[in-house]
Amino acid sequence: QVQLVESGGGLVQAGGSLRLSCAASGRTFSSYAMGWFRQAPGKEREFLAAIKRSDGSTYYSDSVKGRFTISRDNAKNTVSLQMNSLKPEDTAVYYCASVTDWRRWRTASYDYWGQGTQVTVSS
Repeated sequence: QVQLVESGGGLVQAGGSLRLSCAASGRTFSSYAMGWFRQAPGKEREFLAAIKRSDGSTYYSDSVKGRFTISRDNAKNTVSLQMNSLKPEDTAVYYCASVTDWRRWRTASYDYWGQGTQVTVSS
C-alpha cells in the first residue's frame, strides 16, 4: 500500500500561480510513476501530468503543457505540481496518484490515490 497526502491548494486569482505537493509513504519503492489529476464539478477525472520515479521522465496532457510542471524528490518521497498562468477553468479538486505498472503511467488507471486538494481560480 502507498499512502498519499496532497497539500498546497487554495484560492488564487486568474493569472496567478500555485504549487501543489504530495507526500508519499508506505511501499513507495513499488511506485513506477506518480501523477497529478483533477476533477471539476460535474466532470470526469482528468489526467494532467506524470513523472517516472526512476529517471524523472515526464508526460503532460495538452491542456496543461507549458503551464504546469511536475517534479519529484525521491529522497523525500514527494512529488510537486507547479501551476502557472492559472485560469478559472483550472478550478477543481486536484489529486496525486501512484502507479506500479509501467504500461499505465500515461493513463488514468493509477493504483493509489490521495484525498485531493481544492484549487479555486477566481476571475
